[in-house]
Amino acid sequence: MVNRRTTAQYLSICELAQSLGSSTKLPLIFIDIKQQCLQLLSPLGEIAAYSVSTSRFGTGCEQNSYKTPLGLHSIAEKLGAGAESGEVFQSRVSNGTIASINHSTIPSDKDLICSRILWLRGLVPGLNAEKNCDSYARYIYIHGTSEEGMIGKPASIGCIRMRNQDVINLFNQVNVNTLVYIE
Repeated sequence: MVNRRTTAQYLSICELAQSLGSSTKLPLIFIDIKQQCLQLLSPLGEIAAYSVSTSRFGTGCEQNSYKTPLGLHSIAEKLGAGAESGEVFQSRVSNGTIASINHSTIPSDKDLICSRILWLRGLVPGLNAEKNCDSYARYIYIHGTSEEGMIGKPASIGCIRMRNQDVINLFNQVNVNTLVYIE
């Protein structure tokens, strides 16, 4: 059965993208901050849903705010194809180590980027693109984490964290230019 809510979300995001001059690529990603959920959507509804962790500092697009940016984005770059689950990245390059995964709901002292990186580019000038609010320049990613026990509640410093196997699955289903809407 087609989920009407997700189909309406999909169409609404496509209309917004077209109004900004962006083409629609199938599928697209919808991130719900309140629910700490990422949905992969097609015109017929939900393909997959994953729990995520967004910023513990809330939402916002300002440079150096450590907040998760809102609005329409696209995947600018996909990094980490073929990396091991839990493989650690520093400055978007594997450092050759595998993270010890923390399944505790108590945060560790590390904010590791693991497994895969989907680097986001903001598409809305003045909101998440251009000076002082540019998501790409802020290095906002969807990525795996060593703190899997924190998934489902705000814990990051701006990025969208996922369980490592989940981000690998998502990575394999999307392309560069896939639309990402963060609400």
